[in-house]
Amino acid sequence: MTVDLIAHLAQVQGLTAIAIGLIIGLGALGACIGIGVMGSKFLEAAARQPELMPLLQGRMFLLAGLIDAAFLIGVALAMYFAVGNPLITVLQTAGKAAAGH
Repeated sequence: MTVDLIAHLAQVQGLTAIAIGLIIGLGALGACIGIGVMGSKFLEAAARQPELMPLLQGRMFLLAGLIDAAFLIGVALAMYFAVGNPLITVLQTAGKAAAGH
């Protein structure tokens, strides 16, 4: 491998690490804020109309699952880039082609 290719690989790995941190960090922040707001609205609605509490509780848990699912999809995407980064594979293939292998 040439020095130029190694520098490009290091740059891609560094930027991928930053992107993974942003994906997981902002996803967790958004999920926490979303569930917090939803929980507070559920408590307000349950205090106003206690007879609707079972209906509201089921819907709240459904939405909590959807919010967490969206966050976990982001985590799965981040782990894909952490373990099997396709950008690094492209650089490695280009490096092998340039070296004549």
